[in-house]
Amino acid sequence: MKGAVLDQASPLIDRRTWTRRDGPLWQIAYDTLLRMIQRRELPAHVPVVENQLAQQLGISRTPLRQALLRLEIEGRLQKTVNHSYVVRRVELKEYLQSLRVRQFLEPEAAALSAGRIPADHLAAAHANLLAVKETEPYSMPLHWKSDDEVHDLFIENCGNDTMADILRSLRVTTNLFEIERLSERLIPDSQQHERILETLEQADAGAAREAVADHIQSLFEFAVRTVA
Repeated sequence: MKGAVLDQASPLIDRRTWTRRDGPLWQIAYDTLLRMIQRRELPAHVPVVENQLAQQLGISRTPLRQALLRLEIEGRLQKTVNHSYVVRRVELKEYLQSLRVRQFLEPEAAALSAGRIPADHLAAAHANLLAVKETEPYSMPLHWKSDDEVHDLFIENCGNDTMADILRSLRVTTNLFEIERLSERLIPDSQQHERILETLEQADAGAAREAVADHIQSLFEFAVRTVA
């Protein structure tokens, strides 16, 4: 099977301008690879060729392998029998089952976080959501970044570390399916995220629980309607 490579004339990471203040190279490589997954530039089940990818990124294989290992630990990548990395493919059944578990836990996380989230974090999430809606042309990476920001706000502030760990893992699974299989959902996602942020700003636990439950149910119905 042919490996996943990019038609890239110059390295994606410019070592000439990089300094330690920018963060470790493996972290920059991780962020770059995550954007590539979100843009479908690393398709599911297509082997990652480390030598070629290191050349495309403009880094050595050591920080690249650190980035790949983190993506594997998170569940975004998996190793084949040939020890190559591939983006994990999530099938519809696993996606829908993961959404159902999220629908039990995530509304509760939102309710628990009500009144706990710093106001400036909520304001920043609102501003970034607005920027995504106004960006022309549509930017998939910005959409996913805003999506993560909204959900991370209440997951990280729910006060239950075990619940947060489970939800982070489930969101990796559902995100992989949505990137590969679902069409762009900017308008419904933006409207539903706006409602979630408003309930959190009002510190209304009941309304936050309902807004998140409705959002996940919308994702479930959308997948069944468009993929099943």
